[in-house]
Amino acid sequence: MKSQALQDLVKKIFGDEKTKAQFLKDPETVLAKFALTEQERQAVLKTHARLGLVNSNSPQLEAAIDPTSEWFAPVHR
Repeated sequence: MKSQALQDLVKKIFGDEKTKAQFLKDPETVLAKFALTEQERQAVLKTHARLGLVNSNSPQLEAAIDPTSEWFAPVHR
């Protein structure tokens, strides 16, 4: 899952308080703004439901992000 859209989504959620609040209120609306694959969309929703995607101080999220750190790697095209 190394898509630019997924990287853009995560950066936007963590870097913009307004987007973070909107994601907490209605994740689907935020996800619709990004060209995610269905697999990426489901992964984001599943991670958010299990761990609270935007709760960056969560130890569970920290542990889950490590294996998905490739999300944050630059995409070379």
